[in-house]
Amino acid sequence: MVRRYDRRDKGSTDDRNRLHRVAHGITSLNRPRLLFYVQHLLGIGHLVRGSRLAKAMAAGPFDVTVVVGGTLPPRLDFGDAAIVCLPPVKAGPGGFADLVTPDGKVFGPEARDARRDQLLRHAETIKPDIVLIEAFPFGRRQMRFELLPLLEALQACAHPPLIAVSLRDILQENRKPSRDAETVALVQRYVDLVIVHGDPTLGTLGDSFPLAGEIADTIVYSGLVGPAPAEMPMTEPFDVIVSVGGGAVGASLLHAALAAKPLSRAASLSWLVLTGPNLPASDRLVDPSGVTLRTFEADLPARLRAATLSISQAGYNTVADLLSAPTCRAVLVPHAMTGETEQERRATLLERRGWAVVVDEATLDPARLAAGIDRALDLPPRETTFDFNGAAETARLLEQRWRQTDPVAP
Repeated sequence: MVRRYDRRDKGSTDDRNRLHRVAHGITSLNRPRLLFYVQHLLGIGHLVRGSRLAKAMAAGPFDVTVVVGGTLPPRLDFGDAAIVCLPPVKAGPGGFADLVTPDGKVFGPEARDARRDQLLRHAETIKPDIVLIEAFPFGRRQMRFELLPLLEALQACAHPPLIAVSLRDILQENRKPSRDAETVALVQRYVDLVIVHGDPTLGTLGDSFPLAGEIADTIVYSGLVGPAPAEMPMTEPFDVIVSVGGGAVGASLLHAALAAKPLSRAASLSWLVLTGPNLPASDRLVDPSGVTLRTFEADLPARLRAATLSISQAGYNTVADLLSAPTCRAVLVPHAMTGETEQERRATLLERRGWAVVVDEATLDPARLAAGIDRALDLPPRETTFDFNGAAETARLLEQRWRQTDPVAP
């Protein structure tokens, strides 16, 4: 679809207080305004990828405001992007459809209405030229209460913004066919561009979304949103890195890894175990002997590039970080216990190419994990040609499409 845009007054160029500027609708001269909506509900993978995208887009052509709908972990770098926080929600005991506040209280209708109105006010204040929405309508269906009103309001503008979707490479499968059809209908109604953050030589959107052909004219590939080149020297290298992302569903892997250590050929190596900020208090680890235990690592990709072996799940960011560290062998234990298929598919793709050893989460125990560690240590270094500049390419794709459809773009 082709839309016309207006050139709005871009306001002040003073960058000393971006939050003040966003609150007053003031952005940098001649830079298109981009509103980036990111909602994480369980782990922090969506937010980490979102931070990499925001940093690249703000360093490039856009004046970026990130609207975050969950709790922000410390030390996450969004670069020059402004951050606006909605009242945070997360997945509750009933799963992703069960929204609760960070302290576990039900996020009911009144709270949803108030948050929806707040999001709409932010959009009205920012007056974006481009809106990038993470996952929806392919995912984040539980946020329909605010995202559908947002899309309706944007489309009703005298000069509607470019609407784009930020999408990871592999989607959750085993969904109801009617949901796929509904997703296609929403894309056709509201969305100009679907940016898939993957490499089509590894897999295409159609591999996990069977109706991708019906929206093929909107789909583009950015390449993997990988880590930036290492900037910090490794003054404290570790041979083995155990990580579980945010940690919300990683307890079984952490405990199995510690028990597998003395059973494996990596027993004498130096180990760093990262528990993640969302590990439940009931699963906290007591500092084990001979292992460095931390909650978070500021530059995990650099750690992996200096390591011999990684033991992890198979989330998007973890795998991107691993693929950018070709000499680090990998043991992947994809999270699949609650019907999730995304990580299992991604791990299988790597195992088929000889880039990782996969251990089934359903049968995970110390002996099986130790055997997987020993097999992984014998793997050759990975030789890949993937493009890890997906964040910068996303900025380029958005700017290109915006300039093509905006007759007065500067």
